[in-house]
Amino acid sequence: MNTIRRQSIISSLIIYFGFAIGLLNTYLFTKQGLFTEAQYGLTSIFISIATIMMAFAQMAIPSYIYKFFPYYQDRLLPKKNDMLTWALVVSSVAFLLVIAAGVIFKDLVVRKFGEHSPELLPYYNWIFVMGYGLLIYTVLEAYAWQFHKSVLTNYLREVQWRLFITIIIVLFVLKLIPDYSLFIKLFAFTYPGIAIILFGYLLFTNRVHFTFKPSKVTKRHFKNILRLCSFIYGGSLIFTIAQVFDSIVIGSLLGLGKVGIYTLAQNISALIQAPQRGIVSASIAHLSKAWKEKDMSRIQRIYQRSSINQLIFSCGLYVLITINFIDAVNTFHLQESYLQGFYVFLLLGAVKIVDMGTGVNSQIIGTSTYWRFEMTSGIVLLLLTLPLNYFLTKQFDIVGPGIANLISISIYNAIRIIFLWKKFRFFPFTAKTIYTVLLAGFCFLACYYAFVNLHGWAGLIARSAAFCLLYAAGVLTFRLSPDVLPVWQTFKKKIGIN
Repeated sequence: MNTIRRQSIISSLIIYFGFAIGLLNTYLFTKQGLFTEAQYGLTSIFISIATIMMAFAQMAIPSYIYKFFPYYQDRLLPKKNDMLTWALVVSSVAFLLVIAAGVIFKDLVVRKFGEHSPELLPYYNWIFVMGYGLLIYTVLEAYAWQFHKSVLTNYLREVQWRLFITIIIVLFVLKLIPDYSLFIKLFAFTYPGIAIILFGYLLFTNRVHFTFKPSKVTKRHFKNILRLCSFIYGGSLIFTIAQVFDSIVIGSLLGLGKVGIYTLAQNISALIQAPQRGIVSASIAHLSKAWKEKDMSRIQRIYQRSSINQLIFSCGLYVLITINFIDAVNTFHLQESYLQGFYVFLLLGAVKIVDMGTGVNSQIIGTSTYWRFEMTSGIVLLLLTLPLNYFLTKQFDIVGPGIANLISISIYNAIRIIFLWKKFRFFPFTAKTIYTVLLAGFCFLACYYAFVNLHGWAGLIARSAAFCLLYAAGVLTFRLSPDVLPVWQTFKKKIGIN
């Protein structure tokens, strides 16, 4: 657990630094006079469609790497390890099929987005550039995690990618990028950029070896690999579509301006989920090994600790953002239309709490012999998400997708919790789960009513400082997580406090 804790903490710090850069980008996108809501919304649609392209083309390759890497590593010399070769070849060939489908169904895209989001159509082909870059990075990231390089991969995805965006925003504001057309084309190359960097690192550190001769491990486990990928592919595809379907529905039904407002709330709610990537990336290799060694107690420990640690972070950040959202929009002089995103954030933030508070259930299932359940639970998620998003968006505007996601993700995670309990007696919650929620609620009420009439910078600083001190004191006093005190003790030693 020490290794997971250390890597999770470092990764989380990197991710939060990345989100700080992301907030700067969001500020520049939403500040009065720089970009319109539709232009900001177009960047979100680019990412959403590119993500779906990646999901279709990745063919469950990351799950194949998570599950079978220990077998390749233990039984093959590095130069005879063909795992990465086949991972890149299969995903690249699949992306060619995605391109073909994109060309064939372009008229459908025109019909769906032409009325409310015509700004998308001139740049449609550029989405394929972003999609392929995201695909290759996702495959390389899964491979790098097996070498415990989660810190590097999180830096690239969460920091370097956003730095690329910051650079092109600044160049656009300074008129060095003369128009938005060139801006969005350069935006499409941000994911290919980090994919090239990660590939270069793996190549330089001698972790990339290309061999097109199938190894004995590939031959021996081929049927199991094919079976795994066949089942996991559907589940991961369904889950990915469910994650980005809201923005696409809004763009189709309401227009890119509404997508921009929704994206602000979405990006701010993503702050809540920042520690999850660090914990997931640090846990994957340990879970794979624990399943291989049949160490069930270790898996249960990872499950419960991931749950309480993520819940503490998510509840704290949710309350901190909630008490400051409206004041922040006004104080930073964002366009007034973005105030409409407050209630969207409340719903999307609650979704993040539910998803994080249930721990690494997806990774436990995905690395177990019951990985087929990924497909089953994913189908349930899709059957809930697609119709709920469509009908609730038509009924409640941009608040609708927030309601839809909260309902579908809650049911989705409840199914997974029940499954893991019935199969293995794994359970993520303890009494401290309830204490954490109650503590967050108490701190919200105390800080909201204490500074309800204080606005501007003074209000932002006072509310934030009071909440952080009160919430941190409560977490430490009630010892809500076994990982909190060691971190606190280490921090005190670093700054010279006994």
